[in-house]
Amino acid sequence: MNLQATLSRAYPLILSQHRHLVVQLVRRDVLARYKGSVLGLGWGLLFPLLILLAYTFVFRSVFRARWPGGGDSTQEFALQLFAGLVIFNLFADILNRAPRLVLEQPNLVKRVVFPVEVLSWVALGSALFHAALSLAILLGALVVAGPGLTPWVLLAPLVFAAVLPVLLGLGWLLSSLGLFIRDIGHAMGPAVTMLMFLSPVLYPAKALPPAAAALLWLNPLTVPIESLRRLLLEGRAPDWTALAAYVAAGLLFALLAWRLFARLRPAFADEV
Repeated sequence: MNLQATLSRAYPLILSQHRHLVVQLVRRDVLARYKGSVLGLGWGLLFPLLILLAYTFVFRSVFRARWPGGGDSTQEFALQLFAGLVIFNLFADILNRAPRLVLEQPNLVKRVVFPVEVLSWVALGSALFHAALSLAILLGALVVAGPGLTPWVLLAPLVFAAVLPVLLGLGWLLSSLGLFIRDIGHAMGPAVTMLMFLSPVLYPAKALPPAAAALLWLNPLTVPIESLRRLLLEGRAPDWTALAAYVAAGLLFALLAWRLFARLRPAFADEV
């Protein structure tokens, strides 16, 4: 099977053939997360705000940190931090859920007719829904307490589109391996915490020494975080070369993850 045919199967066909199923499962997943709570979907707005306030208080009021290369404004620090958290939380959502995607759906996995591969699309759709809420909060904050909005804001969805292959690849990879190696699920919490400090969430890439900054660009969060900040906070175009290379690498990674998922899939029913 050539590369084009494999990518065709792994991306548009899976989603187009089962798009109605994915939409229904995403809706059910989002609603189930807040079922029985008083605020309901309001938690999707409140949670990122609480996280932002906590981090801003600790780093600005306790550690007296300032944004490298910026001014001494608390508003600027909070906006830069929140832009990084939007992307980080999107990745963290997938990383925390992926190892259990197949494991927690034994009834679906054992149905021969159920397309197990869409579970990664469902997790991604739910994560993107919450990322969209966080992005809406960030845009509102830019209007109220930031530099305002520029036409470059319209390209923000492009950043999220660029991370889709990486996130899908992570979903397929971790959900298949997590079924056979249960330790992956236990290790993911500490790994996600480490990932935050190894990503340009609390600092920009340019704040590091050149050698460390070069390594930081290998982190899958760096390009989307820096691109989103440039679009929203600096009002200028992202690094198109870096973004294109990121998409190409993401497609290759997703392709390999998909092939591993497809190879291991026949054994899923015996392991759940």
